[in-house]
Amino acid sequence: MKKLSDQQIIESVRDGNQSDYSIIVDRYKNNAFSLLKRMLKNEQDAEETLQDCFLKAYSSLNSFKGEAKFSTWFYRIVYNTALTKLASKKRKIENEMSSVDEHFDLKSDYDYNVSERKDMSEFINELVNKLPEKHSAIISLFYLDEMSCEEISKVLDISISNVKVMLHRSRNALRDLIIEKNLVKELI
Repeated sequence: MKKLSDQQIIESVRDGNQSDYSIIVDRYKNNAFSLLKRMLKNEQDAEETLQDCFLKAYSSLNSFKGEAKFSTWFYRIVYNTALTKLASKKRKIENEMSSVDEHFDLKSDYDYNVSERKDMSEFINELVNKLPEKHSAIISLFYLDEMSCEEISKVLDISISNVKVMLHRSRNALRDLIIEKNLVKELI
């Protein structure tokens, strides 16, 4: 059986074959979950948000014009939903507490012993997860989802030059974390 394009699947769903939407879900669930987990820093929140994203995309399929790739359109929904969730969590915390420390703690003590790790990519994923949400999101989109700077600019609704700047800053933040934790020798 030949692989159906996203556009063919969307047309089928629009024609009344709602069960075909599961193909889209299967195609994008892992990468979208990975992005959400990096941004939200919580697996349960990522799962709930991912369900919301697929529901939003499904209910908005008729507004999808196909001017951009479906993946770009969908990741934009994922990214914006994650930002909304983060803002909601922040407001909730601010209401419950009189002061909130908004500094991302990249200096907390974590036991990074690469020799005990089974998989180097797992180790690097853990490091990326320690970065602030926007840094980990852009690294995920560029390196894991293999999106171009142009596609990322559409997802994040920023200019291509801003994507390049954010990518540069994200790489620097990751490098700084590696240097700070004295992990350069272990990663070589």
